[in-house]
Amino acid sequence: MQRLSPLDAMFLHQDSPTVPRQVASLAILEPGETPLDYDRLIHVINERIDLVPRYRQVPRSVPGALGTPVWLDDENFDISLHVRRSALPRPGTADALHELVGRLIARRLDLDRPLWELYLIEGLAGGRVALLFKAHQALVDGSETVDLAQVLLEETAHARDIPHEEWNPRSEPNAAELVADTIGRNIRHPAEALRITELNLGRLARRLPIIGADAQAPHSILSTELSRHRRFASLAANLDDFRRVREEHGGTVNDVILAVIAGGIRGWMLTRAEPVTAKTSFRAMVPMSVVAEDGLPTSLGSKVRGHLLSLPVGESNPVVRLHQVSYALKDHRETGSAVAANTLAALPGFATSTFHAVGARVADSEAGRGHQIVITNVPGPQDPLYLAGEAVAEVYPCIPLSGRRALAIGVTSYNSKVFVGIVADRDAVPDVDVLAQCIEDALAELVETVEGRRARAPRGRQRPAKK
Repeated sequence: MQRLSPLDAMFLHQDSPTVPRQVASLAILEPGETPLDYDRLIHVINERIDLVPRYRQVPRSVPGALGTPVWLDDENFDISLHVRRSALPRPGTADALHELVGRLIARRLDLDRPLWELYLIEGLAGGRVALLFKAHQALVDGSETVDLAQVLLEETAHARDIPHEEWNPRSEPNAAELVADTIGRNIRHPAEALRITELNLGRLARRLPIIGADAQAPHSILSTELSRHRRFASLAANLDDFRRVREEHGGTVNDVILAVIAGGIRGWMLTRAEPVTAKTSFRAMVPMSVVAEDGLPTSLGSKVRGHLLSLPVGESNPVVRLHQVSYALKDHRETGSAVAANTLAALPGFATSTFHAVGARVADSEAGRGHQIVITNVPGPQDPLYLAGEAVAEVYPCIPLSGRRALAIGVTSYNSKVFVGIVADRDAVPDVDVLAQCIEDALAELVETVEGRRARAPRGRQRPAKK
């Protein structure tokens, strides 16, 4: 029997109607010769699910809370309860898709079943379909279990022949067996037993009428009591635009992305007549990959650490804003442990979705550092990927909200594009589409500084392009 880690057990315990502990990703497929339908999707998943056994397991509690829950095979596993169909009303607009995604990511997973769902969304304009992957934060840890998208997406339109064996669930142990196994493990691993005791004490403390530090955070545009509902917005941009800004002003593509988000939040606040001064900033938790002990950054061996960044929202000059972000992240780059973007992008499968899930876990595990927003940015492959022969055109991360944080942003670069997914509390941020537009405007503002400088360069002395 394999047990949930204390962190996974915490995610499971903290799952609530206002804070569903699940990470999601939205993929939009181009129509092929044979459009993807429900039956073919079920067939593809049945072929691949053997690669991720935990997708047919459920967490079961140990009597007396002597240990963390254990992963056990779901004897009643029914894939049709996890793979579902939905459709947009005609004409299948992006706004309608955003509304549906917002509702689906707000819906809690059934904790008595394997902790994932996949929605096939039909009726998009142009004959396209979308897939919404949902997985609990206790499920995808990047080590024992990867995101389902990582095993479903292919580098070729031709389907691979995956060996498949008939699955037979192992019988569930009785209460006495669970207790005996847990006591034996606690004796062999006293440090883990102590961590479980601390976890149980933390649960008791949360039941007492004492307001935690997170609940005492002052109300602001990004900090509020979360509702049960979510909004979603997305935007896509050309990766070359970010590279041009980097080549002209220095730093990295990641620096440019974060500076653009800071500028977008600034513009959004101004549309709402919120006070913005030169000192206005927000603490962002930005998970970053670092090399593993063996020096090999792989999808399983890489580590992700939380980096606290002060977003310079109050800075009105877009170039100065970028320089401030670059300087703040300079130490991470100079440690020698930072993983190059092209290294992450070259990992096998669509590891991007797994890294977003791991990044969200890291951000929540470090909630005590007082960040106000989570931003995950993971570079993905720059060649097209396929699912059941259908080309993936767009892919957007959906990072969960927690604590009092009303906004989370995920960024993925893929196939020469940068895709931004924005998750917001429905009540606190009713104008999430305006925020998306302001982020797009902030990028255009930075691109204009590149074009303006090159246009003003004296003839014969143009700046050479950097390699």
